[in-house]
Amino acid sequence: MHSADDQGTMLRMPVHFGPATGPRRGPDDRRFDWAGVPTRLSLLTQFRTDTAALAKILPPGFSPDGEPIVTVEVQYLSGLGWLAGRGYNTLGVRFPAVHRGARETQGMFLSVLWENLADPIITGREELGFSKVYCEIPPHRAIDGRRMVEASWLGHQFFRLELAEAGEVDPATLSRADLGAWGAGTLHYKYIPATGEWGKADAAYAVLSPSTGSTMKITQAWRAGGEHAFVESRWEQLPTLYRIVNALAGLPVRERLGGLISRSHGGKDFADQTRLD
Repeated sequence: MHSADDQGTMLRMPVHFGPATGPRRGPDDRRFDWAGVPTRLSLLTQFRTDTAALAKILPPGFSPDGEPIVTVEVQYLSGLGWLAGRGYNTLGVRFPAVHRGARETQGMFLSVLWENLADPIITGREELGFSKVYCEIPPHRAIDGRRMVEASWLGHQFFRLELAEAGEVDPATLSRADLGAWGAGTLHYKYIPATGEWGKADAAYAVLSPSTGSTMKITQAWRAGGEHAFVESRWEQLPTLYRIVNALAGLPVRERLGGLISRSHGGKDFADQTRLD
C-alpha cells in the first residue's frame, strides 16, 4: 500500500498497490542504464503516397508536412533492463506532419504502434501518449538474404513485409530520412476518454518524443528492396482493429522507395516526453 511519501512518484492503475515500476522507474526508484540496451533489429520500408490521404488520418491540430512519405518499421527488441532482460516486438507507421498549437512543431507523426506485449503498451499509452495497440508479431524469417515478417490478431494475418538485402552500407552514411526521422522528433496524439461521458475526453493533446537524448547506435545496416501490405479486413476478423488496418491498407502506394535493415543497441526511457499546447 502506498503512503503520502509516494505522492509525485510514477503512478499507474492500479494505484492502490503503490508506485509503478516500468521503463522510467525501476525497483528502489532507480532509473535504468540505456547505454547498451536494448539490442534491436529493425526492418524498415518507405513509400510515397498522397498528401490528402494522410490528412484524413491526422488528429486535430495536425497537418501533413513535406513529402508524403510513409515509413513502416518492424523492430525486434531484446535485453531490456526494465523487463529484467526480456524483449518484445513492434510494428509502427509514421509520416511527416506538423502540429500547430502555441508554437509550430515538425516531426514524424506515429499513427499507430502495434506491440506484442501488454506491459509496454500500458506504460506507453498512459504515461507517454503513444498510440499503442496489441497484435501478434512472431520472429521474422530469414533465408537467402531475404527477411519476412507477418503480423496478426488471434490468427488473422493483417500485415506482411518482405525485404531483400541489396548491399551493406556504412551506418555513418545514413541520413535521418533513411531512418524515417524528421523535424524535432516523433509526434503523437494522447487521448483518454472521460468515463461515463462518452464522446468527451479527460485528456486530448499533442505530445512530442524529442529526437535528442538517445544512446542508440547503429552497428550494421543494409539497403533493402521489397514490399509490404496491410490486408483489408472485416469487423469479424479484426473487431477492434479493422478501422486502423483498413485506413492503412487504403493509402495509395504511388512509389516504393526501398528500405533498410539495421542492427543497433542503446536507447532512452522517454522521460523527456513533452506535452505540446
